[in-house]
Amino acid sequence: MELHEIRYFLAACETLNFTRAASDCGVAVPSLTRAIKKLEDELGGQLFRRERRLTHLTDLGRLMQRHFQTLHEAAETAKSEAAEYVSSNTKLKLGVISTMSSAHLVAFLKKLRGHAPGLDLEIWESHCADIAEALHQGDIDIAILTLPDYSEDFRPVELFREPYQVAFARGHRFGNLPEVPLRELEGEDYVKRLHCEFPSNFSKLGIAKPYHAVRTRYSTEREDWVQTMVAAGLGITLMPKFLPVIADLELRDLVEPEVYRTVSIVTKAGRKHSPPVLKALEAARAMEWESVGAGL
Repeated sequence: MELHEIRYFLAACETLNFTRAASDCGVAVPSLTRAIKKLEDELGGQLFRRERRLTHLTDLGRLMQRHFQTLHEAAETAKSEAAEYVSSNTKLKLGVISTMSSAHLVAFLKKLRGHAPGLDLEIWESHCADIAEALHQGDIDIAILTLPDYSEDFRPVELFREPYQVAFARGHRFGNLPEVPLRELEGEDYVKRLHCEFPSNFSKLGIAKPYHAVRTRYSTEREDWVQTMVAAGLGITLMPKFLPVIADLELRDLVEPEVYRTVSIVTKAGRKHSPPVLKALEAARAMEWESVGAGL
């Protein structure tokens, strides 16, 4: 007996109508009838009794229905688990912070393809808090984050450190400085990114947040809006060194003190690493991250 024959039989048991059962299974009535007849020949007795327009299960049919239902459910479970296993070995959900340098991300993806050529990747992009929550809930498998500290729920592996710079419009007084000391931000109009993680990096280094010294005039999540407003002279902003910038923006290193963020690849503590996660960690550790930054 074959699985499709069992499926046809169970459909007929449910409908007690060969025409509807055949339609539900997507086959012609003769095909369904032949399959059931083959089962009857193999089992040595009738499964259905058809009287005019009425169809009934025989005693043998009712007995076989229980066994075949169990077989069918086991087969469906086996197929589902097999698909899940194959998927877990060929697919990876990667969370990436929205301010990740595209050059660094693409370099990592190329390295990962070298380590796992058959891997299919789904990339989630958001701010740190969202990505961390998705990792904690199991919505993604692994993440690239820049949190200054991690709870015991996570296992970070440091990849590289990225300094912060001051961005401003052409003609701003900062253009006359080779570097911008943090104290020079006092009193400046400021364009703030919502959900930006760098105030936490200031706190970790024991430095007062710059928002106490500047006048925050605009707040938005959109990076292109932030940069466009700064280029228009509506304020200054701080940004990671490797983040791509639009034309008409000028940048200077932030000093006295230098402030940086740590970019890490992060997994969930206590969660067994799937083969794709292991490949991602392997590729991340094999990356020469500093050489990517040197080329920007």
